[in-house]
Amino acid sequence: MTSNMQEYAVRNNSYTDFILTGFSGPKEWRQLLFIPFFLMFFISVAANSALMCVIGSHRTLHSPMYLLISALAFVDLSVMIFCVPSMLLSLLLNWNHISLLGCLVQMFFVHIAGAFQSTILLWMALDRYFAICTPLHYNEHMAFSAFLKFFIVPVLRNTILISAVVGLAGTLPYCQSNEIDHCYCEHMALVTLACGPIYVNNAVGLITAFCIPAVDFILIITSYVKIFVSVFKSGKSSQKALSTCITHIIVISMSLFFALTSFLSYRIKNTISPNSRTAISITYLLVPGCFNPIIYGIRTKEIRQQVMKKIVNVKKIIPQH
Repeated sequence: MTSNMQEYAVRNNSYTDFILTGFSGPKEWRQLLFIPFFLMFFISVAANSALMCVIGSHRTLHSPMYLLISALAFVDLSVMIFCVPSMLLSLLLNWNHISLLGCLVQMFFVHIAGAFQSTILLWMALDRYFAICTPLHYNEHMAFSAFLKFFIVPVLRNTILISAVVGLAGTLPYCQSNEIDHCYCEHMALVTLACGPIYVNNAVGLITAFCIPAVDFILIITSYVKIFVSVFKSGKSSQKALSTCITHIIVISMSLFFALTSFLSYRIKNTISPNSRTAISITYLLVPGCFNPIIYGIRTKEIRQQVMKKIVNVKKIIPQH
């Protein structure tokens, strides 16, 4: 009877409104952080939007590789839209209140977008593998009906695991505090405020971190190893292909490092300060959106040519004085 009364009291006092307290410090210092984050937000939104417009408006860029680049730009843009505006308002105007429902919605979209960042990079690695290792059967492998087998499983995996993570977080009573030590609703930053046991949430979060970014990373590295072996065995010079693959590996490795550091920093004892932990999470979200348009867009010859044509056309339209 007593335990039932305690459980009722806990649930009755559970917070439904939270305060995001990421980057704690003087108000002037927080406002100063607004400048670099706003610049990164503006660059990312402008670059990814332009990249999507260029690819979408030219039929010659509607091959699988370019459509995947456009999908990556859309995901990067989604992360920015769901996370950064509220963070900027918090830094500049101290508007840092969020409801539990709003927190769970933000958490779902930020984490599902982050999951698809690594999954799209996996699909891009498969595209390069088929293009370089089996060029005669490329169209057969990349036909939509054939590619569905590589599409459906990761989509179901990402959706089910992220939904489980967010759904479990939504069932917890939060009575320890209503201050989330982060700039957005990161999963463990919220869950650590719960008064009940969170080992199930912790375990599902770790399973998700392993089954999505870690598994994608392993598959990507495996495909690129096969590409390198195929190129060296053939004796053909494929500097462009190898350069692209190496660039992809560097980007993926950096993204995985920041993602896993962010996930594990709440789960193991460490000396990372709250502000440093928040900075790592923000880097994981913001940096790919700024650099992916350059790495996967501007460095791609066909896209670069179309961008230059757009710039030339704009210059022709603007009257010269």
